[in-house]
Amino acid sequence: MGFSQGLSGLNAAAKALDVVGNNIANSQTFGFKSGSVAFADMFSGATGLGVQVAGVTQNFADGGPEATGRNLDMAIGGRGFFRMVNEGGSVFYGRNGQFELDVNGNIYNKTNNLFLTGYQATGTPPVIAPGAPIGPIQIPTGDMPPVASTSGSLAGNLKGDSTDFHEKDKFDYEDDKTYNYTSQVEATDSLGNTHIIKLYFVQTEAGKWTAYARDETSPAAGDDEVVELDLEFNPDGSLKGPDTRLAVKGASFNGSAALNVSLDLSDITQVKGDSTMKLNEIDGQAPGKYQTFVVGENGEIVATYSNGKRQTVAQVVLADFANSGGLAAQGSNVWAETPQSGQPFFGASGTGSFGNLSGGQLEQSNVDMGQEMVNMIVYQRNYQSNSQTIKTQSELLQTLVNLR
Repeated sequence: MGFSQGLSGLNAAAKALDVVGNNIANSQTFGFKSGSVAFADMFSGATGLGVQVAGVTQNFADGGPEATGRNLDMAIGGRGFFRMVNEGGSVFYGRNGQFELDVNGNIYNKTNNLFLTGYQATGTPPVIAPGAPIGPIQIPTGDMPPVASTSGSLAGNLKGDSTDFHEKDKFDYEDDKTYNYTSQVEATDSLGNTHIIKLYFVQTEAGKWTAYARDETSPAAGDDEVVELDLEFNPDGSLKGPDTRLAVKGASFNGSAALNVSLDLSDITQVKGDSTMKLNEIDGQAPGKYQTFVVGENGEIVATYSNGKRQTVAQVVLADFANSGGLAAQGSNVWAETPQSGQPFFGASGTGSFGNLSGGQLEQSNVDMGQEMVNMIVYQRNYQSNSQTIKTQSELLQTLVNLR
């Protein structure tokens, strides 16, 4: 028995040293998770038969983040794995976020040539639809097309203590003595041309104003050249409804469709103080050249364009398992699901039980070098002790052989 017991101890200690050596070798591998050996005894009757390696378990605790400044480097803090696929569609999971773009704009992991998956935005403008399928993420690098403005909103104040009243029917946009205040906003037509919309505000009596609008870039012909909207304010300075939208019309410009924009004035007040006006928002966009992209904390990939616009083009999906310890290591620092791990469930960064994803960072290996050096000493002593039991058993047998 002594030989087999000692031999089993040697094999177990050697296996443990292999695991320690692998941990130390991967102490600088991004996203690497350290392993540890689980031992179990072998028993028969009243005498133990030695030890066996029951398995190698992996520690999925976080490694510390390391800033890299690369917009395609990603780190997960907390639970979750990147979901990746190969060209054949096989699915793998990992924590190494060293990603690159291929010639087609696909995001792939350069350490194992697997494609990162997530939700792809679709439509114009692109949005991530509820229930969107999970698939390889592709960064569209084409130009952003022009979109005509159709609606916007303004906020501000009209001087509430003014007594400079004007007759409505004498308004003339070329005569600044016929109105109280003017402002302007920019809109975009179907070809991406910028239009200057001039706004004029005329106080007709206390608490009552008339707003006029004119497309200065391409004014409409005839009576539609200037549009108007009567405004009446409540005693508290808020604007009465229900009609608070000013329709702006313009003619075709350089072959574009005629401009037709509805401006919501419901956020305008009339209280004591100077008249001020600002644009809350307006839709539409000029054409833009793709420039770059960034990865947000929620995993959204946001592209930026030369026209100053930003739009979400995709979102990285995270996967998790009821028992991540049941995942099967596949090499290249990735794992595959097994019956023991259970099926994956998916979600976005920062939702549910998922951790947070950070762009421009990588997760370091979670190997504790100090602990590994201690383990190495312990397993080395274990190996020496088991070899000593074999040596002692050999000496006992030699003594028996020498008996006469």
